[in-house]
Amino acid sequence: MDVKTVGIVGAGQMGNGIAHVFALAGYEVRLNDISADALGRALDTIGHNLDRQVSREKITETEKRDALGRIAITTALTDLGACDLIIEAATEREAVKTAIFEELQPHLTPTTILTSNTSSISITRLASRTDRPEKFMGFHFMNPVPVMQLVELIRGIATDEATYRSLLKVVETLGKTAASAEDFPAFIVNRILMPMINEAVYTLYEGVGSVRSIDESMRLGANHPMGPLELADFIGLDTCLAIMNVLHEGLADTKYRPCPLLTKYVEAGWLGRKTHRGFYDYRGETPVPTR
Repeated sequence: MDVKTVGIVGAGQMGNGIAHVFALAGYEVRLNDISADALGRALDTIGHNLDRQVSREKITETEKRDALGRIAITTALTDLGACDLIIEAATEREAVKTAIFEELQPHLTPTTILTSNTSSISITRLASRTDRPEKFMGFHFMNPVPVMQLVELIRGIATDEATYRSLLKVVETLGKTAASAEDFPAFIVNRILMPMINEAVYTLYEGVGSVRSIDESMRLGANHPMGPLELADFIGLDTCLAIMNVLHEGLADTKYRPCPLLTKYVEAGWLGRKTHRGFYDYRGETPVPTR
């Protein structure tokens, strides 16, 4: 089907980034969140990021204005029902995601495609909680969405070819690149990335290196643009822990056991940049390692 209107559930870091790229690509966007304040912050963030693109001459002032004009915000989930495509970008908790799909279901058109931006949860299992598993897919954008080029497309066991082809076409119109992944825990990117981050936390936990020495070693010794602990703070330590738990439970292999130190940081509410403290303390002018 031809996708023209896109509904996005969740106005956080991922949701506002997804809204940004779709609006800029010419789609009519309806951005939903249970919090009106979150929606206001999302529009501010999108405006700021579009301004940055204008200043770098990647887009024009007119393109920015038109993109903002294509975004409508709402706290009513039912307002998304008439959209051609819906992308769930809520918190990485399966119970939350299934509740969203169950609430949406009575308001959808027969042709609406449902997707989840989940970074690890079973697409087949999420799809089974809807009335349209054949029109359900994983649609995993990378953070920050306006910058990162990859989108993982994950088919559930019942996803039909027409749905896959529709989303492949959508990715092309966004100017991004699609990678097809099988429906296994954490898919491709996080199946590889999260165990590396978890091992970096173990390296810190066992005293092999400090926060700074671990990150510098991977930046300078492996040519990574960002150290693994700095990257974990950027992603959110709660998200990293959730993905490691999915890997550990889904694959039943001890090599995916979350590091106890990662669990401790999350229990303390030190979740990284979004709480201003994680493996680094961001409350001052310059981030300072916390260990």
